[in-house]
Amino acid sequence: EVHLVESGGGLVQAGGSLRLSCAVSGFTFEDYAIGWFRQAPGKEREGVSCISSRDSSIYYEHSVEGRFTISSDNHKNTVHLQMNSLKPEDTAVYYCAVDRGYNSGSFCILGYKNLEVWGQGTLVTVSS
Repeated sequence: EVHLVESGGGLVQAGGSLRLSCAVSGFTFEDYAIGWFRQAPGKEREGVSCISSRDSSIYYEHSVEGRFTISSDNHKNTVHLQMNSLKPEDTAVYYCAVDRGYNSGSFCILGYKNLEVWGQGTLVTVSS
């Protein structure tokens, strides 16, 4: 069973940076997509950034392009999200997730909605 543990959240002022990490275990997919999602208070969960092993593609949600960078360390089964120039609207609980058979965009936009396994998330609060 897939197990995900997110870390690295916290309170930061607008313009600051945070680096989120996700340790993933229990999956042996060869064709997979992995990524970061977030859920702000009163809003639905949305895809932030995803990587696909299928074609090495990377997807970024429009509002984070140029500010966030996703990376993965396959040997350590971890995925990171470097978040720079943070804005108050980035405030949310951030989750990572993984599933098989998607490209990055499909997973981040739609594929994640079928997932049942999520980590506990890590809270990011950006003050103005």
